[in-house]
Amino acid sequence: MPLSPSAVANIAVQAAENTKAVDLTVLDISNISIIADFFIICSGRSSTQVQAIAENIQEELEKEGVLALRREGFREATWVLLDYGDVIVHVFQEKERQFYNLERLWGDARIVDMPLII
Repeated sequence: MPLSPSAVANIAVQAAENTKAVDLTVLDISNISIIADFFIICSGRSSTQVQAIAENIQEELEKEGVLALRREGFREATWVLLDYGDVIVHVFQEKERQFYNLERLWGDARIVDMPLII
């Protein structure tokens, strides 16, 4: 049985926290976009940490049988995007996160407290 979007988000958030991601934010975009239900946005302090966060998220979700549909930006590791369909994870270096400011772009989205109720 596939995991719900909230279960996928919970696992991704826990994996990001376990690799010391900073400034973690979860946006519920389900009522304002058809792109996904949740955006998870977090930062790493270096390209190595950004890669480690993204890898850990992928590994933890793969353990649950959830595979990324797409992964972009891993080599450069300034902004890694992991697409899980209903859940999209953005792992930034701090400078890029400030520049793109997804929280402002998606300002109508509800900020979600974690863990989500499954």
